[in-house]
Amino acid sequence: MTKRCFWVSEDPLYIEYHDKEWGIPVYDDQKLFEMLCLEGAQAGLSWITVLKKRAHYREVFDQFDANKIAQYDDKKRENLLNDAGIIRNKLKVNAFIVNAQNYLKIKQSSSFSDYLWQFVDGKPIINNFHDRSEVPATTAESDAMAKQLKKDGFKFVGSTICYAFMQACGMVNDHTTDCDYR
Repeated sequence: MTKRCFWVSEDPLYIEYHDKEWGIPVYDDQKLFEMLCLEGAQAGLSWITVLKKRAHYREVFDQFDANKIAQYDDKKRENLLNDAGIIRNKLKVNAFIVNAQNYLKIKQSSSFSDYLWQFVDGKPIINNFHDRSEVPATTAESDAMAKQLKKDGFKFVGSTICYAFMQACGMVNDHTTDCDYR
């Protein structure tokens, strides 16, 4: 029987996410932008809530094309806030737009990947946690990432969100030692 990390439920979507995405290093700028937005959308909720809505998020947020999102006007915001397929939180929807604008600013001088991966010196941190009680909610690296993102105008990027993002995008490998996907 396959062993997975403690947080994975029996939901097939969650299993596929864990097995094929979570903890695998991501270097693609647009994918990193998407994941940062979605981790922010998850704030205060469970990841499975966002994961179940991810396909619809991609549809209504133009496949996370930051050039398009950065130009969203009040009518588009209103349409998004009336869309039951996403989390209809005004601050979170606005954060996607603000974050797209700031993402584009970063891309004028650097790849978004280089900008984010600098917080782990460009390579994944491999942790050897045996059990859920050892897995932190934040680290010095997520604190530094959050501080820089906030300084650069990003929203919904606290240290806890940044650490979850780092786990999801493989900047840290937090598959527990008993997980077959380690």
